[in-house]
Amino acid sequence: MPHETSSASLPKNWPRGITFLTTLHIPPPLTSASLQTTTSASSSLDLTIIKPAPPTPSPLVRITPVTTPSHPAHGQHGLLALRTLPPSSFILFYLGTLHPSPTTDHESNYDLSLDRDLDLSIDATHYGNEARFINDYRGIRLEGPNAEFRDCLVEMGPGKYERRIGVFVLNAGKAGKRSKGIAKGEEIVVSYGKGFWSARKEASEVGNG
Repeated sequence: MPHETSSASLPKNWPRGITFLTTLHIPPPLTSASLQTTTSASSSLDLTIIKPAPPTPSPLVRITPVTTPSHPAHGQHGLLALRTLPPSSFILFYLGTLHPSPTTDHESNYDLSLDRDLDLSIDATHYGNEARFINDYRGIRLEGPNAEFRDCLVEMGPGKYERRIGVFVLNAGKAGKRSKGIAKGEEIVVSYGKGFWSARKEASEVGNG
């Protein structure tokens, strides 16, 4: 079962009907064992290790209702930075329900692939954290995204790690000009990718057919 969270510890503007998570929701028959790796294995994966696990709710972000009519998510929510976030820095994990990738609901707006080799994904439709409110940059930021989803590891104990999806500020790039970080009060946006929009286009065409 997901970790129960009191209303006092919910992030501000958290919507009703969605369970707030402090860790992954892993329903049976899946277990956390499939996500675990050791020190030697983690080195070969060359993934960023997050330790210790970050506090929840995150002190770095704020869920904010979108009231600007021209915003693509008008009437919904976005995620803003509560402080300046430097390039390449970790922001928070993307939490949701772990499930086999073949069971993905292709109409879900909150499903991300966690590991292609393990064939596992995370869906934050009904269970999630603040990361589920990150919008695509299109129509919001002309310069492109200022953050990205990236595979990473969280330390669970001495020499023990679990795979996660993390949200990171874009790196500065080789010339140091790709990203200057995210300013306090700026909306955190990513690229959902061509696959996401292609799937939405196909679904729309089928629905209108």
